[in-house]
Order: sequence, then structure tokens, then C-alpha cells
Amino acid sequence: MGAELHIPIDRSSSVPLYHQVVQGIEAAIRTGVLEFGSRLDTEIELAGKLSLSRPTMRKAMDELVRAGLLVRKRGVGTQVVSNQVRRHLELTSLFDDLQGSGQKPATQVLDFRHGPAGPAIAETLELPTDVRTYHFTRLRTVGGKPLALMENWVRDDITELTERALRGQGLYQLLRDAGVNFRLATQRIGATVADSHQAKLLDTEPGAALVTMERTAVDDAGRNVETGRHVYRADSYSFEMTLVQR
Repeated sequence: MGAELHIPIDRSSSVPLYHQVVQGIEAAIRTGVLEFGSRLDTEIELAGKLSLSRPTMRKAMDELVRAGLLVRKRGVGTQVVSNQVRRHLELTSLFDDLQGSGQKPATQVLDFRHGPAGPAIAETLELPTDVRTYHFTRLRTVGGKPLALMENWVRDDITELTERALRGQGLYQLLRDAGVNFRLATQRIGATVADSHQAKLLDTEPGAALVTMERTAVDDAGRNVETGRHVYRADSYSFEMTLVQR
């Protein structure tokens, strides 16, 4: 039996019925009424309890799955996958993107460490006290041209990482091979200008425009798996996003 939900439905409201369900379940997750791992009733059962049509309920559940709040598991049903409202992202790495476009990326590992995380990273990854991190910085090139400078932290209770592996494959592929099933992420994209260190590594001038990206990825067990801070040459790389009307 799924978690008990009490969602008020106002049929006189201008808010579509399916979105009232979305708002109600989001609120239940935010307030802890629905905890991580909670299993929901089937769409037919929920539709019956709320006196809604099955298509309306399915539309609501589909939106919550796309938002990364719920996950459907065969033989288990629909479960809460996060206790925070996050938008679903297509999770790929720069290595994936370059290979997907027919290019041949190369990686230089500039720094590689394994040890305790600093307070800020430990908080971001929500690390247990006995879990350490792999901390590394890589320079990604394509066709011999520097493209990105990438600093990442990965929790060490998932898999063992080596410099050799990071030179030969993308980080996300290494983690997927270790059994990580990425579910969602928070990502912030911005801009900055290159300092002398970044300019030298990226073969550009100090003050040149750079695109920045910060991301923390979460797996289907609700663990913050990795976090990273990357800078890209703005004359060689851009991010493309599809925006959907809600």
C-alpha cells in the first residue's frame, strides 16, 4: 500500500487539475510528509481517491517523474526519489558530447588526490563522516586545442578512480560502469574572464571570456555522487537547452 496523500482539489480554480496534483505532491515531499523511498499508490488508485480521470493523474505523475521527484521502478511502483524540488536534466559529460559529435577528445590529468573533503564539499555531497573523496583537475582538449578546465570531487564509497582511467574515459561513463544510475542534477551556468593560470592552460589571453558550469549529480538512491566546477573557452563551446512551458 502506498503512502497516504491528502491533496485538496479545487475544481473552480484556474489551475489545471493535473497541476494541482503536482503542487500537492511537491508540497508533501518538501515538508517531509512523503519521505525518500516512499511508495505511492498506483495511478488508478490515486485517481479514484481524488475523483480524477486516469489521464489527468498520469499527466501529473509524468511531470513529477520528469522533474526528478519520482521514479518508476518495475515490480516496485512509483517512489519518491528526492526530498527537494529539482528539474530533470539530460546528464552527459563533455567527453560524451564530444564523442557523440564525432570528435576525439583527449584528457590531461593535472592533479589527482584522494582524501578527506573540505567542509564545503562535504556539505555539498552530504558525505557521511567515514566517506572521503577523489579530487582531481583535468584539461580537456579536442584536435589538440584546449577546450575546458574541469575540477571535480567524487565520493569514494561508490568506486575506485585512477588517473589512468580518467585519462582514457569520461567521468560519467566511469561512474555508470561502476553501477551508478544518474537520476537528476542541479546545475548553474555563468560567465567569467580568464585569470593568468586559466589563460595559460586554455591557450588564450588573460581577460578572455569563459563559460562556467557548476553541477552536482544525484543517483537513483538519492546520493550526491559528484560535484564539479568547470570553465570552457567561450569561443569554442556553448550550452544548448530546451525550455518547456509549464
